[in-house]
Amino acid sequence: MIDPAWLAAYGGLGLVVGFVAGLLGVGGGLIIVPVLIMMLHAQGLAAGMEPQLALGTSLASILFTSLSSVHAHHRQGAVEWPLVRRIAPGIVLGTLLGAMLAAQMSAWVLKVFFVAFLFYAAIQMWLDFKPAPHRGLPGRPGTTLAGSVIGAVSSWAGIGGGTLSVPFMLWHNVSLHRAIATSAAIGFPIAIAGALGYVWGGWQASGRPAGSLGFVYLPALAGIALGSVLTAPLGARTAHRTPVRPLKRIFALLLLALALRMASNL
Repeated sequence: MIDPAWLAAYGGLGLVVGFVAGLLGVGGGLIIVPVLIMMLHAQGLAAGMEPQLALGTSLASILFTSLSSVHAHHRQGAVEWPLVRRIAPGIVLGTLLGAMLAAQMSAWVLKVFFVAFLFYAAIQMWLDFKPAPHRGLPGRPGTTLAGSVIGAVSSWAGIGGGTLSVPFMLWHNVSLHRAIATSAAIGFPIAIAGALGYVWGGWQASGRPAGSLGFVYLPALAGIALGSVLTAPLGARTAHRTPVRPLKRIFALLLLALALRMASNL
């Protein structure tokens, strides 16, 4: 039986993640993964496989948080559905294979990759990096390849892919508003394929905590999903009344602090 205090802590993590996601339009995986690794370690659960459980749980949580976001963007007519259909096969393939590979990797390698990605995301957020458009979207083979890379990296970072897919679309002459909306839609197949990959990859793993489905830890998933759904609308409303650039820099500093904390424990 899980301690109710830890259930409350998972819910609290979801409250923070939902608010930040609504405020800044970013996925919560960059916060969920490092914090959940620390929480699992503090409970003495799944020693040596905390990164896989954190990544799988983070991707599964995106299933719940992305639906409302996609619906809102679709109502505004901002989602480039033809692009979603073109890139989805590569996204699903890359995410599924990446998740199944990550399930077999050492915790240390995954931590090193995630720390490096946190530094990248922090720099991107601090600089508010938006690549200048240079060309039109590639054909189906190029789009599939790009989707595979975005999916694979997302499966190792536990994110919905926006940190990569938005710059990719901006570089290929998709407007910022439509790139963000389309990225939200792309996050759903990433979440499905990633969650399935971590469930399958961790199905036979010994030493998993009670309440886990493969490498998806259900108590944490429930708390995070419930908390994030409650606060995401509040974050979105706050974003309309608050300058976003300073908030992005604060978030960048938070990511940097999490990266340094994880790096110190490698």
